[in-house]
Amino acid sequence: MNEVTNSNPTDTTNKKNSQEETKKVKISCQNVTKIFGKKVKLAKKLLREGASKEDIVAKTKTTIAVDNVSFDIYEGEIFVIMGLSGSGKSTMLRLMNRLIEPTDGDIVVNGQSVFKAKKKELLQIRRNVYSMVFQGFGLFPHKTILENTEFGLELKGVDKESRVLKAELALENAGLLAYKDQYPNQLSGGMQQRVGLARALANDPEILLMDEAFSALDPLNRKDMQDELIHLQETLHKTIIFITHDLNEALRIGDRIAIMRDGKLVQVGTGEEILMNPVNRYVERFVEDVDRTKVLTISHIMEKPQCYLNVDRKERGMRYALNMMKEENFTNLIVINNTHQAVGYIELDDLVDLIHKKGFPGHYEEIIRTDIPRIQKDSVVDDVYGLLKLSKSPIVVEDENCKMVGVVTRKRVIEMLDSQEEFNV
Repeated sequence: MNEVTNSNPTDTTNKKNSQEETKKVKISCQNVTKIFGKKVKLAKKLLREGASKEDIVAKTKTTIAVDNVSFDIYEGEIFVIMGLSGSGKSTMLRLMNRLIEPTDGDIVVNGQSVFKAKKKELLQIRRNVYSMVFQGFGLFPHKTILENTEFGLELKGVDKESRVLKAELALENAGLLAYKDQYPNQLSGGMQQRVGLARALANDPEILLMDEAFSALDPLNRKDMQDELIHLQETLHKTIIFITHDLNEALRIGDRIAIMRDGKLVQVGTGEEILMNPVNRYVERFVEDVDRTKVLTISHIMEKPQCYLNVDRKERGMRYALNMMKEENFTNLIVINNTHQAVGYIELDDLVDLIHKKGFPGHYEEIIRTDIPRIQKDSVVDDVYGLLKLSKSPIVVEDENCKMVGVVTRKRVIEMLDSQEEFNV
């Protein structure tokens, strides 16, 4: 049975901290609706009355492609719109630069309405704000790679010398400059798609629209292109709208993801938010086969360290350390300093040997082992396994200032794998 979602789907990014609230909205989609067919007024009336997409098609021969969709896209993020065939995701993309005329609503880019823009204004938006990358490579077979890359600049009237320089820079960023004099049929499918991406970036657009751009590639090339896009984004900081039907691809590259179904927006959020808090059974089914260890971050399995030693507190020496380890039944203890940075750990056997040699009082400083494994809190869970194999101590979880914010233990990882609780902590 089809689930009907309301017109205000859960946006898990509404739970914002002060940093998120300062993000600049680049694109605002406001109650966007697109109906294909002649009986639009009747279709809209049926929509208001709560009729299903299938009923409306049967009664009016019209198609509800996008149904009252609203969301914001932030400057500099990769925003993925995903869904199955017929969900409205590609229609939504084409509405953004008005390749398709809307039925209702508005899309505002840089504060300017795309739907209300005059012909010349729309042309400027398409030339200077947007670049588009399609599933088909769209390369001209009779033009060289360089000529293909500079084609958009040629249409804009950029002089030959300037457009060659920009095209060569785009090809260099894509790792293709050495192939500039070759022709498309001399390159692999993955390389041709990289040319398509370089051509889009040569125009130096503010916004990159990518419609199923990698879906025609084999799995290996597809992963390479995903890596390429992530790498380029780290350098160029473009606003990217990426359309895909592949959830794993969406989770891998998207800063945030919008899931659509039957023209409706079901949920918007980060990959973690959608995995951990699916808004309904439809989203639950969508994400149930995802390898969460490759998406969820360490923050979902780390624990607050209850016991540790402070090396800068000299009054708490070997006796204090021994008593703590006996009380907690620990075989090792993490050692930090006054700035809460982990400096290492001590082993119970080392401490006992030191006590036998020197007796009390004394300090444990000389037996601190510094080979303590560390991981950033925003690393994914999958990164932790190799570290656990190589160390006796817990893994220290650090923030961006290298301060300890938690630990990951073997016990916690085993519990996570055994419990099948989807990492809820």
